[in-house]
Amino acid sequence: MDTLSRRRFLQLSGAAIVGATAPVLSISQIVQAAQTRPLPAGTPILVLVTLYGGNDGLNTVIPYQDANYFQSRPDISYSPSDLLPLDKELALNGSMTGMKNLWDQKKLAIIRGVGYPQSDRSHFTSMAIWQSASPEAQSNSGWIGRWIDSQPRDPMLAISLGSVLPPLMAGVNRSGSALPLGGIFVPTGALAMDCMRLSAPSASDSKLLATAATSLRDLFDLSSTVTPILKLPAPPASDLPTSNGGSAGGGSDLQQQLDVVAKLIAAGAPTRVWSVSLGGFDTHANEKGAQAVLLGNVSDAISRFLSQMRSVSRGQDVTVMTYSEFGRRVRGNASQGTDHGTSGPVFLAGDKIKGGFYGDQPSLTSLKDGDLAVTTDFRDIYATVLENILMAPSEQILGNWKGRMKFLGNN
Repeated sequence: MDTLSRRRFLQLSGAAIVGATAPVLSISQIVQAAQTRPLPAGTPILVLVTLYGGNDGLNTVIPYQDANYFQSRPDISYSPSDLLPLDKELALNGSMTGMKNLWDQKKLAIIRGVGYPQSDRSHFTSMAIWQSASPEAQSNSGWIGRWIDSQPRDPMLAISLGSVLPPLMAGVNRSGSALPLGGIFVPTGALAMDCMRLSAPSASDSKLLATAATSLRDLFDLSSTVTPILKLPAPPASDLPTSNGGSAGGGSDLQQQLDVVAKLIAAGAPTRVWSVSLGGFDTHANEKGAQAVLLGNVSDAISRFLSQMRSVSRGQDVTVMTYSEFGRRVRGNASQGTDHGTSGPVFLAGDKIKGGFYGDQPSLTSLKDGDLAVTTDFRDIYATVLENILMAPSEQILGNWKGRMKFLGNN
């Protein structure tokens, strides 16, 4: 194939090749890096779980002794007998048996009333604020992305499961890597031979064309190593207790994502931050049943994942943080659902977590325009995570933010 046809092909398809193979290249690099420079034991690992849609915090961590809760949402409130009490005032949704087990082991911190000043009820805007950690001014970088910028260059440093990189992973100069769940598919036969010829280096290539060619070449070179790793069974979750009911459904995409993370952590991937997500929390109608299923999936997936980490001697290393872009309105709507609100709970789970409640419980009588007050700024959580898990001065990422929390055993 001559230089002109090669260049024409890459000009037409170069961006698509880079977009399609860069995430797959990240998989290949993960496997290769796990073999050549595995993450040292004892290195802290952060797993971020994003719940898209705005999870209803009042039906997640439930003030089951407060009459205002039942009066505000008579169609979608839970009776105390259907809940998992945490203390004399608050209970978990009855589907969250895995989280309750972590709570009983003092490995679950529930941070109450989390949000930011002047809350925005737009999904897009609010999630952008959470992921950029910049409520006051628009930012084109994410808080994890800015952390990536502060670290030595390493494409393995932070990885998001899925084909689209979330804004939280985008830095000013660098970004995290995306890892698709569908596995690696390479051409075969004559098309494979053509692709291999196209991937040969050429001194006349522009930076974009060279990147496209390199991505394609690495894909073929390493795909035979990657595929067996991804087909391995997930690590066992042997220390989970046996329970009757409460699972609220079977497997979920979140569990699939966390199984991939578990395999790669077990293989020694030198990755410090993982990002996974689950959607479906925009419960404007028929909330009660749908949210319970989703929360059950989240609870089961996280408790199973942490059990897997203990089985591969990473239990002390991994912390899971779960958040959503906002909570819901206190009063239920006419469709047996809830509308966009403000603050909600954030969960941190893991063997290094000092379990318990943190932050004040928002009042159901002192509302702000019908919404729960924000009693904890999410930047307090981020600053604590940055300094105690990612071992980075938070000033580089959050500016001069002063708030900190005490939910980790080492702070």
